Amino acid sequence: MNIEAISKLHQTIIILICCFEASPEERNRINKMGQTFCCVQVEQSTVAIKEWFGKYNEALDPGCHCLPWILGQKIAGRLSLRVQQLDVRCETKTKDNVFVNVVASVQYHVLAGRAADAFYRLSNPSKQIQSYVFDVIRASVPKLNIDDVFEQKNDIAKAVEDELEKAMSAYGYKIVQTLIVDIVPDEHEKAEAEKILQIKRAEGEAESKYLAGLGIARQRQAIVDGLRNSVLAFSENVPGTSAKDVMDMVLVTQYFDTMKEIGAASKATSVFIPHGPGAVRDVAAQIRDGLLQANNTIN
Repeated sequence: MNIEAISKLHQTIIILICCFEASPEERNRINKMGQTFCCVQVEQSTVAIKEWFGKYNEALDPGCHCLPWILGQKIAGRLSLRVQQLDVRCETKTKDNVFVNVVASVQYHVLAGRAADAFYRLSNPSKQIQSYVFDVIRASVPKLNIDDVFEQKNDIAKAVEDELEKAMSAYGYKIVQTLIVDIVPDEHEKAEAEKILQIKRAEGEAESKYLAGLGIARQRQAIVDGLRNSVLAFSENVPGTSAKDVMDMVLVTQYFDTMKEIGAASKATSVFIPHGPGAVRDVAAQIRDGLLQANNTIN
């Protein structure tokens, strides 16, 4: 039997195998049987590298192929054409001396027409991509302050992508997209930043309370000045009234204003207070006695 007859026999076997619908287990058994008959199957989204006596011959597309091993033909390896993703974590330092971990996500795939370059020219494409990502990030981030790194992360990603595209295209790889997915300050730096924020927050609260105290003191001084002026003006304009009478009236007025505010602010709908002419005098006396008792206690 000559070589031409053997080739026709192989083609017939290939047609029979390709037309046979089988389960995954049966397909594996058929693949092994096909290899015995010098037939190989290449899966979808995959290319197989064919060698002839150790030298590259061609890249086989998905489907069934005849490889007469007795003629020195074999499959050297396979490459996936699917998009792959590589996450690279790079530690570097910003212009304002903050250590950060920048996480870049690179999506890439093998070019079908450049499968030989991708298979023979690179032994570890992931390491190669990682090296270029490190180089670009460590050249870009130290020029920026930490705030600018967050603001310009898209520019950093574009710089990484451009550099990878120029470098990896020579090896048969296409860079689909590059993203800076995370920027994480160093844990020690983060702790120091939290400490500074807490100190600043405490200083702000102390300043706020100090200013609030000044405001209350000025408010009370204004009330005292207003009461004094009111008492003097009322005593001068209404003959026969004393300062005590005016103070009683002011205290009662303040009392009712306070009760009004309590009623408005409280969830209760009713507030019971004494009423009647005699009750008003009793309220004034109670307020005055309470103030005098408080003064005596303080003294």
